[in-house]
Amino acid sequence: MQALHPRINLKSFITFLAFAVLCFASLVLPFTYRQSPVSLNVGSVSTQDIRAPQTFTFVSDSLTETARDQAEKAVLPVYLAADPAISRQQIENMKGVLNYISSVRADGFATYEQKISDLQALENATITNEIAENLLSFNQDKWQAVQNEALFVLEEVMRSTIREDQITQAKRSVLPLISYSFSSSETEIINTLVTPMVVANSLFSNDKTNEAIEQARAEVEPVTKTYISGETIVSTGQVITPIIWEALQELGLISPQSEILKYVSSGLLVFAVVTMEYLYVLRYRRSLLQYDYKSLLSILGLFVIFLFLARIFILNRAVVPYIFPIAAFGLTISSLVNYEVGILFSIGLSTFTAYGQSNSVELTLFYILATIVAIFVLQRGRRITIFFTAGLIQGLVGAATVVAYRLISAYFDMEGILTLIGASFLNGMASVSLTLILQYALAALLGKTTALQLMDLSRPDHPLLQLIMTSAPGSYQHSLQVANLAEQAARNIDADPLLTRVGALYHDAGKALNPAFFIENQVSGNIDTHDDMDPVDSASTIIKHVHDGIKLAREYHLPPQVEAFISEHHGSSVTKYQMSKAKEIHAMDGKFDPAKFAYPGPNPRSRETAILMMADKVEARAKAEIPKNDEDLTNLINSSIDSILREGYLDNTSLTLKNIQTIKESFFNTLKNTYHPRIQYPK
Repeated sequence: MQALHPRINLKSFITFLAFAVLCFASLVLPFTYRQSPVSLNVGSVSTQDIRAPQTFTFVSDSLTETARDQAEKAVLPVYLAADPAISRQQIENMKGVLNYISSVRADGFATYEQKISDLQALENATITNEIAENLLSFNQDKWQAVQNEALFVLEEVMRSTIREDQITQAKRSVLPLISYSFSSSETEIINTLVTPMVVANSLFSNDKTNEAIEQARAEVEPVTKTYISGETIVSTGQVITPIIWEALQELGLISPQSEILKYVSSGLLVFAVVTMEYLYVLRYRRSLLQYDYKSLLSILGLFVIFLFLARIFILNRAVVPYIFPIAAFGLTISSLVNYEVGILFSIGLSTFTAYGQSNSVELTLFYILATIVAIFVLQRGRRITIFFTAGLIQGLVGAATVVAYRLISAYFDMEGILTLIGASFLNGMASVSLTLILQYALAALLGKTTALQLMDLSRPDHPLLQLIMTSAPGSYQHSLQVANLAEQAARNIDADPLLTRVGALYHDAGKALNPAFFIENQVSGNIDTHDDMDPVDSASTIIKHVHDGIKLAREYHLPPQVEAFISEHHGSSVTKYQMSKAKEIHAMDGKFDPAKFAYPGPNPRSRETAILMMADKVEARAKAEIPKNDEDLTNLINSSIDSILREGYLDNTSLTLKNIQTIKESFFNTLKNTYHPRIQYPK
């Protein structure tokens, strides 16, 4: 009987500890983990091809900065508006130069040579000897006209906006503005005097320019970069550029985190998942630790194999993760062990497989949802068609998950979505096909039986069933009744109803070799063959049907799981009638040996064989005693099962007291419909 408070034992702890270590290694080994963050930098060389696992768009800082630099270069220098004060100042400067020339011309004390020298001393004009001589030769009227023209031309030029880069152009405009009424020598003098006075009246503004630059950079929209699903981001041997580095960072392949943090995060995830699975097995599937340890090792081993292969094949791939048949693991475990076990371990496998991938959330749900739905559809997989139905529905659910995530993606890629939809359905077919292969392979290894095998064994045309039916029809009918009882009870306590039914059909197969020694095969009114037999011989003949049944099971190649029903349905119980008779005969001579009346066993070691033991006894008594009412039937069921419990025949099973009560109620409901009162028809 299952303990209410299961305790941790060393064997189970070590098993799951080793399992955790293998899972951790699968997550952190270099060839099963994404590129190490510290080995990727701008300017370094990539050691592998990395492709986009999905279509994604991200804001590129490097491309955005390049666009902003280009916008900055396009900004022209900003100048202030023309300043009238500068123009007026130059006019005043021109007047000063003209007054100076006038004072030199009117200086009566200076010699001619001295006047020439004084004129050439002007700082704001280049006065040659020829120009100086011409200035001195002008009469007052002509000189006044030259002065007026010089001031006029300078004023006209300075009316325009002149920037620093426009000074040369402005100085060239002086000459055309001089009136054609002046001679060439006079024109040269006016040009010589005016040109140096032309300066910029619109000054460069550093602040305004900086503001314009900042505005231009601010107006540049962030530049995005898009990678299509499957597109190569970087090839082996390619130098990591800033844009490639940003893409890898967006995918989560580059992180400032250290290797230590990677190990810590992986360890924490392994601890959480493995602890959940360990506690579940310890509390709800303790039989895997006690009587089916080989199955547990197979589950954990297959888990690690799937995880290891998945981490290798889906690394930095776009479509492969959606094709890899993760669901085959859960479907295989569900069909051979239990659907709850399959679901729980599939959740852990899906979490580990998608861990560290750029689209881990999407992948995790893709695996979990598709697997769970497929398990619910497949169940025990009793028909080939149900496998492919499960595969199609798995593909449909996977496709729905992909579309749900991709429709809200920043970049809508219809081609990529259609590709992943196709990958989802391919995943479904691959998963169920692989399940069929793994199912038979593991069943042979574990000595288990697939649902398809059980369905074949349950067919009435099976050679061994035909032998029982023709040689021992009474035993066959008894087996059918027991099968009905046991199957329903197994279903009610969530045991394996199909295995229970098939085991019940074959549990008395040995009676087919000596049918006449069993009362159900004897014709009513005939002499019982045991009446004239010694009790020891009689018991031996009856007990022998277990040995004969095992012999037939092996001759007809029945699976070990079905053979267990033959060897365990009586456990180590005794033939009470013969033993009681032997006690009477040998009460005085001391030759009584109780061991000769005991079945070889073993006692039931599974819930299914335990149900058969109880159903076998209850059905036999019910047929013999024919209960008249509900109370009689209830008392019969309770006394039969309680006696089995008292003898300890169920101690090696995982049945709880609640299970026992459910089985009793199931037996009652089934037998009530068999032994209900019937209408007495007139003769």
